[in-house]
Amino acid sequence: MPTFLVGDHRLGGIGSTISAWESLHIRGYNVQSVGLFAEGRYENAAYLKDYFAERNISSFSIPPPPDPVADPREDVKAMSSYYDDASISNEVDTFVDSFMQAHDKRIEDLRSMPKQATEAIWHPFMQHSERNENNVVAMESAYGDYFQTYTKQKESSQASGEAETALLQPAFDASASWWTQGLGHGNPQLALTAAHAAGKYGHVMFAGAVHEPALTLAQTLIQRMDNPRLSKVFYTDNGSTGMEVAVKMALRAASKRNGWSPEDNVEILGLIGSYHGDTMGTMDCSEPSIFNKKVEWYQGRGHWLDFPQVKLRDGQWIVEPPKSLHKAVGKTRTFNSLEEIFDLEARRADWGRYRSYLDAELWHLRQQGHKFGALIMEPVILGAGGMMFADPLFQRCLVDAVRGIDPNMDSARAMDAQGADKDWQGMPVIFDEVFTGLYRLGRFDAAGFLGTDPDIVVNAKLLTGGLLPLCTTTASEAIFEAFLSADKSDALLHGHSYTAHAIGCSVANESLSTMASISQSDDWEGFRKDWTTSVLTDGHTNPTPWSMWSKSFVETVSRRPNVESVFAIGSVFAMSLKDPAGSGYASTAATGLRDRLFTGGQSGEPVIHSRVLGNVLYLMGAMTCTPETLKGVEETVLRALDV
Repeated sequence: MPTFLVGDHRLGGIGSTISAWESLHIRGYNVQSVGLFAEGRYENAAYLKDYFAERNISSFSIPPPPDPVADPREDVKAMSSYYDDASISNEVDTFVDSFMQAHDKRIEDLRSMPKQATEAIWHPFMQHSERNENNVVAMESAYGDYFQTYTKQKESSQASGEAETALLQPAFDASASWWTQGLGHGNPQLALTAAHAAGKYGHVMFAGAVHEPALTLAQTLIQRMDNPRLSKVFYTDNGSTGMEVAVKMALRAASKRNGWSPEDNVEILGLIGSYHGDTMGTMDCSEPSIFNKKVEWYQGRGHWLDFPQVKLRDGQWIVEPPKSLHKAVGKTRTFNSLEEIFDLEARRADWGRYRSYLDAELWHLRQQGHKFGALIMEPVILGAGGMMFADPLFQRCLVDAVRGIDPNMDSARAMDAQGADKDWQGMPVIFDEVFTGLYRLGRFDAAGFLGTDPDIVVNAKLLTGGLLPLCTTTASEAIFEAFLSADKSDALLHGHSYTAHAIGCSVANESLSTMASISQSDDWEGFRKDWTTSVLTDGHTNPTPWSMWSKSFVETVSRRPNVESVFAIGSVFAMSLKDPAGSGYASTAATGLRDRLFTGGQSGEPVIHSRVLGNVLYLMGAMTCTPETLKGVEETVLRALDV
């Protein structure tokens, strides 16, 4: 419903009424009308009517109540008479009519939005020949873990029912709004932080300048990553452009050191199924796929390695190499827990096999004349490419291989203990942590799971808690120095109009501070205990993996006959459904489950708004999700799987 605010007619009431309205407005309330008492001493009503009229908010005034009477019966009689007179006044009648008309218009506008969207909006990642007003979801608002949604299709299906149903349907945001939502929708503290920065700065240009929010954020990231290589933060506006900058940095550093010219074909080394954004340069960093192969300028400048994946199948954790690697690294191996998979130092045999394969592969590629300007990886999970959980040991060995580190595990271990050289070796290593970084997987950065330090790290998504677009590309001093010279054309000539915008940086500082506190909360401690088995080798130093999604739920889903495999880590849960036609982004195997989750089932059952990647349906909670909320989602998913 629209909101009605009662103003203050007393001394100081103008300021308190405006302050109350601003507070409600910042928190997302639609104040439709303001009621005031008309009195002659301060004339607050006269001033506030003009003030709110300028903001398209109606207001009205009525005489103030009568003074209190000592006799309670007479006082009640006087107040009853006052209310009777006020209720039939023209001002109140006009207010009631306009208030209800505004509500009716809000409903009318909401119902018309899906159709209007098909006429005016070009949606991302959608084949519009399949779009119509019945499958466009109107988001009326959102708070906490839930959207307030309207769909014409759902309203039509309910029209024949006898019981009156709500027009809006709360829906759990199971994609964390494309992986950005960290602290709940409509978070009041983030909204106040953004409003303060908007009031203090608006937007100020960042060329040769600095402001406190940007400086604090840069210093916080460098400190919290605990990576001795990193020293400089470059600001952009989203993950794709942040990765563009990272690639520019790496290619310049590698070309300068190796004496390569712009005419040389310098490539990147990556993993099959990787995805680093939709801008032209980042598309070229991925192998041909549904995302890029029909884009006219796409060239695909690199070589991509296949890799073993971590899965839970029928209650058993496995590391499953692709068939093409069976001869080189062996076949599928089983593990007692996810912890065992991340106990990298205990997996000596796998370490040796992986390094032998990777060292040989790199040697052959270089013999063929490949020039690599960077290794680019999404650590642990490859997101948009299909929610693939890479074996962390394979990724660690790949970093070591490109850096030319001694393949002997003990030598690599000693190098870690002593602190690696801050300069890059072999080729710059870029970690794309746009999705996996900043507590997504249960810790500040995903690099720590691999026990290695990249030369460049890109962060976005959770950076601002889900409120504003912002991205950082953090680089080593050695990378930074590759751009230094007396010639300005050698500089990193890249920037955005809203580079390091103070509002986003302020919100990011608040977001990181809040998430740091959440990481020490009782809820998170409970999540950790649910997943900890404490059966590890002596000297285990890698962070223990855990998930917000309950261990019993994940294991139960893995045993469903229509499920190929699952995994869970941090806030992420993903299930791959069996598809006889084959997996991949073009698969439709998961769409039926997605639709059942959104349609809902039993009365009172949570409705879930989710996204799919081909045959993969994934669920993702905000950092603020409670065990109770997640349990309700889990129960709904289990019922939907059995339909």
